Amino acid sequence: MADQQQTSREALGGWINGPTRQRSDHIYLGEDLGLPRDGAGSIAGMGRRLLALLVDWLLSLAVSLAVFRTGSWTLLIFAGETYLLTALTGLTIGKRLLGVRVARMDGKPVGFLWALVRTLLLLTVIPAVITDHNMRGLHDRAANTVVIRL
Repeated sequence: MADQQQTSREALGGWINGPTRQRSDHIYLGEDLGLPRDGAGSIAGMGRRLLALLVDWLLSLAVSLAVFRTGSWTLLIFAGETYLLTALTGLTIGKRLLGVRVARMDGKPVGFLWALVRTLLLLTVIPAVITDHNMRGLHDRAANTVVIRL
């Protein structure tokens, strides 16, 4: 019975996570993407990503409060910062402070189109929390990007 439940869970989860992969299929995160195991260019950890997101959100809130005297503009400011800075540099203020950046899988700059796709999906939250075996959210997969360490 336990084996049948496990099989059912794997079958149901496959549509979210893509093809089922065993952890033993790769030695470290990003290996199958051609990324190094650690150091610059390796997959950024979830802790750094979440802290960078928190920093960007708090800065957006601070700007909203300072300029408009209300927090109601926070989401728009956050979206603008994330979109523009990701498109131009692959870095937001939070990402820079935490030592991570967004990079295209083909090595090109993220650019305005893919940064827009990534930002719009990020703002809906759900695509960002559904990750694959390389910790790439659906927003990263749609934009052909990955978050790496500086």
